[in-house]
Parts: sequence; C-alpha cells; structure tokens
Amino acid sequence: MEWAVAAAALVLVAYGPLWTHTRHLVTLVHESGHALVALATGRRLNSITLHSDTSGLTVSSGRPTGPGMIATAAAGYLAPAVLGLLIAALVQADRTMWALWFALGALALMLLYIRNWFGLLVVAIAGVAVAAIVWKAPDRVQHAAALLAAWFMLIAAPRTAFELWSHRRRRSRTTDADVLARLTHIPAVLWVGVFLVLNVAALALGAWWLGLQPGTP
Repeated sequence: MEWAVAAAALVLVAYGPLWTHTRHLVTLVHESGHALVALATGRRLNSITLHSDTSGLTVSSGRPTGPGMIATAAAGYLAPAVLGLLIAALVQADRTMWALWFALGALALMLLYIRNWFGLLVVAIAGVAVAAIVWKAPDRVQHAAALLAAWFMLIAAPRTAFELWSHRRRRSRTTDADVLARLTHIPAVLWVGVFLVLNVAALALGAWWLGLQPGTP
C-alpha cells in the first residue's frame, strides 16, 4: 500500500491542475509553522490570512530582529516537511489516531487567528474532512489517509522551495528568504538552498521511515 499511497501523493503535487488546489493545504501548514514558532518564541500572534492565489500571510508582534524573528521567518518553508515527518513517525509507531487528532486540534486553533473568509473556508473544509475520517472511517482508511498526508507534505515541501527560487528570479523582494536575508545578512539565495536541502533530506528520511528504502518488498 505504501507505494500506491506515495504515487497518489506525487500526483497531487506534480500534476498542475491538482496542485493549484492542493497547494492551499501546504499554504495552511506553512502559515501554521510561522504562527507556532512565533508563539513559541514569545511573540504575539495577531492574524493569519490565506488567499485564493495560494499565498498567505502571518502577522505577529514583538522584537523586529533577533533569534525569535529569524526562527519565525524560517519556519514556514520547513513546516510541511516537519509535519510530514511527524505524521510518518506516528504512523510507523502505530499511532495513526494521534496524527489525526493532532491535525484536528491544530485546525481548531487556527480558527482563532484566521482573519479572512477564504482562510476560514480552507480551514473549515480541511477540518470537516479530518473529522469525517476520525469519526466515520474504518481503521484502514484512517491509516491510508494519514499515510497520504505524510507523503503529500514530504513531497510538497521541496516543490515549494523550487517555487520560491522561481519567485525570486522574478525579482521579488518580499519572500521569506528575503526577510531572512535582511535579518541575518546571509544572501536570500543561500536561504532558498537551505530550505531545499533540508526538505529533500526530510523526504529521504520520511521514505526510510515509511518503508520505501532499497530492498523493501
């Protein structure tokens, strides 16, 4: 089943017409990463918005420089990979329900900070889908859904890093990498490289955890 689920996740990420819709889930996790790290570093979380063009914005208050702001800015592009690894670890530990309940709780908390109607719609649809799986789906469907979520996030993370590179080539100066460049004086292109390397490494680790290492039947 692992190969079939991994292939389905790849299609959701690689096939353009589907990606225009599924990418909203990645944006949701991206902005959740910013939000979670902002709170963890003592910043005040003000708002989260998700837009129909798959962009998003998380606004927090606090010191405009320093480790907390750097960690907050860096968290977005790493969040999908981290979530994918977390779900993969729980699935491998036979704790699939923990992964589903975690997702449901995180979506409920997001509702407290979403500040636009489209964002509320995305969170609501995701929440209803996860709730239906938790309360109505049999165990094998729950396992497959968690596995699909893990693979989807792990595969999507490198793609978003590639998209960030393409976005920067259009001379944008508002990306997370550019914010980090201003905060750290490390060139934005190096931050894009860091995101890409870490996300690819997470994908490789996730594949190992989920049983697709060489020699696995």
